[in-house]
Amino acid sequence: MKPRVSQLAEPPVGGGILKLSIAPARRGQSNILFLAFLLFSGTLAWGQGSYKADTVAAPSASDVPKPLLDMLDPQGARLVNDKGATVGEVWLVKGAALSQGGSSDAACPSLGVGELLGLLHYPTPSSDFRGQNIKAGFYTLRYAHMPQDGNHMGANPYPDFLVLSPVAADTALDKALEFADLVKLSKQASGTVHPAVLSLIPVGSGAKFPSAAQSDQGYWALQMSLTGKGGGSQPMALVLVGQTSAQ
Repeated sequence: MKPRVSQLAEPPVGGGILKLSIAPARRGQSNILFLAFLLFSGTLAWGQGSYKADTVAAPSASDVPKPLLDMLDPQGARLVNDKGATVGEVWLVKGAALSQGGSSDAACPSLGVGELLGLLHYPTPSSDFRGQNIKAGFYTLRYAHMPQDGNHMGANPYPDFLVLSPVAADTALDKALEFADLVKLSKQASGTVHPAVLSLIPVGSGAKFPSAAQSDQGYWALQMSLTGKGGGSQPMALVLVGQTSAQ
């Protein structure tokens, strides 16, 4: 059974706000050992104020290597706070490698571990889901999955994460990375012994893209739809505001 999401309000087209009620995910099995630093979770940080989504043009060729730029959809999306400041900008790849039969506890079951999914830009210094400081700049986004077994339950309602790596360091763009290589790259983004990660949560039915969504945990997420190679799509909601207090 997939995780249950109840939608409380449908957003208007082009950057509305959606409130999501997220039920805890069912315990699942996985062979991937991911993010041991998220084993113990306390209170979740609530995002203050309100946020909206908007479209954004392609990044400059001077900021992003051309091989990566060529893989991205030229139209991205951004999350903006109630003062008009951009929290983060995201561009997804034009054709992702989607698959069937992923983990039943995943929010995005068609995504493969280590696959390149997009690009993130922080215009100002920010922080990841764990609260680690992240410098302003451009970062690749690759998918990873944390098992919801007895050792990891409570770390996060959903096991899906996007792992950040500096664009200058992530050069093997045409292949999925092994987990160890992904963690090694991402440490260059966090500057710590842990990878830099952002949480993925389910998208409510009837959501428009792009749009902003707030979960019961108080997270604010940017909702987008990832297009697969040869057709198909995977909706996703990337948490850009809100953190776990795990140490």
